[in-house]
Amino acid sequence: MPDSTQRPLRFDLIAFDWDGTLYDSTGIIVRCIQAAVRDVGGTVPSERAAAYVIGMSLNQALAHAAPDVPPERYPQLGERYRHHYRLHHGDLSLFDGVLPLLDALKARGHLLAVATGKSRRGLNEVLATEQLRGMFDRSRTADETAGKPDPRMLHELMQEFGLPPERVLMVGDTTHDLLMARNAGCASLGVSYGAHTPEAFAELGPLGVLHSVAELDDWLRDNA
Repeated sequence: MPDSTQRPLRFDLIAFDWDGTLYDSTGIIVRCIQAAVRDVGGTVPSERAAAYVIGMSLNQALAHAAPDVPPERYPQLGERYRHHYRLHHGDLSLFDGVLPLLDALKARGHLLAVATGKSRRGLNEVLATEQLRGMFDRSRTADETAGKPDPRMLHELMQEFGLPPERVLMVGDTTHDLLMARNAGCASLGVSYGAHTPEAFAELGPLGVLHSVAELDDWLRDNA
């Protein structure tokens, strides 16, 4: 088999979602959403309903997960979510295999970015860790651009690097990620180990659906 490091790159920029794609946080986010809604007296969403909103901006996600909570209580709802999330911050980590995957992509000459529904503050906290410092060339968060599936995050990244859509690949675990990529004219990959079950992925046209970080690593090595 030819050495993958010598092949021309199909994609110059690979943009990753964060939670549920690189970061093993889906279960804790679901429980924090449920606890926040309970705290403000709303109807607690099911695990599936809470998982569905992962990837959206925080206010958008909480409003969708708690439709019976009035808008004037959204600030309190957001504060309670952040409170519960902070309690579990030390329990979160990258999925096994993510660091070698990212290192290999950089060694092959790809630009790397994060496009996430997290806040800038929340993303900066994790990117400041020693293992991730300097790993990503750029990042975009929902609170500084627009929430998924609006394509603004990807449009801004493409503009910064001077890249056309066909040179950009978006990797994510939710329909919000894949729809954002489609809206931006970019290719996408879905991963099935995060927040959304992959049954709805096919209609959004991803190049593939991978079921583990190892499968994702293999696909990127052979096809990106």
